[in-house]
Amino acid sequence: MRYSGREFTEEEILWIKRTIEEQPSLSRNKLSKLFCEQFNWRKPDGGLKDMRCRVAHLRMAEDGLISLPKARKEHAKRREERIRRTLFAEPGEAITAGAGALNLEIEIVTKPWSFLWNEYIDRYHYLGYTRLSGAQLRYFVKSNGVMIALLGFSAAAWKTNPRDKYIGWTASERERNLYLIVNNARFLILPWIHSKNLGSHILSQISKRIREDWANRYNYRPVLLETFVDKERFRGTCYKAANWIYVGDTQGRGKWDAKNEYKKSVKSIWVYPLVKGFRRYLCTRESSS
Repeated sequence: MRYSGREFTEEEILWIKRTIEEQPSLSRNKLSKLFCEQFNWRKPDGGLKDMRCRVAHLRMAEDGLISLPKARKEHAKRREERIRRTLFAEPGEAITAGAGALNLEIEIVTKPWSFLWNEYIDRYHYLGYTRLSGAQLRYFVKSNGVMIALLGFSAAAWKTNPRDKYIGWTASERERNLYLIVNNARFLILPWIHSKNLGSHILSQISKRIREDWANRYNYRPVLLETFVDKERFRGTCYKAANWIYVGDTQGRGKWDAKNEYKKSVKSIWVYPLVKGFRRYLCTRESSS
């Protein structure tokens, strides 16, 4: 049985059931961490894959394999507090200067400022705020200290045919090396910023530094970026201008949806190689870093 890109054995399913029965007060979060520790399901940097595990447990519950503990209401309350409204994210003065005239400052979001990234995304991005999955980096983009844009990068989609055909890897190679692809999950230019070519300028600067930023946090370097652009809203112009490559469209399914149960809008798929010969890293029988 495959969930979240992993084969679960009958023994593992029984372990989950038994653990829930023996510890009925166990939270879903703790259950996923215990599972990852018990069966050594880890990221390339050694951390637990507990977020992916939680998604797997949810899918198992939907398929009737397990009965999860009830979700704790406090979690929803904490989420509301996380994205509370503050004066920091109030609309600012319009900026109309071209991208070339702006002094772009790209900063990695640190934990004390996570609330501000969350708030900006929740207030001004059409998808709102949701937690990024897996390994991730978030960025603030400023000009002379003034916030103008935000980006978020996270785990790649498990399977998407146009991207996978473009790479040319096998299913086992994808399972082994998917961590070397990073998904640009959020890109927001604040609505009062009207700067020609700003989007492509930001993407170009990010692509030059993200490998080292990722290595500093996770001890490995990705080789390919991907993103999904909602075709009902956008044309992907800034990605094209930044030399990203259009490889096809989605089928209107969710990121981890293996059973076509969660309908989404059709999105165009764009990729950006971070190194020459990126396929050599992705189409290999051994993990690379």
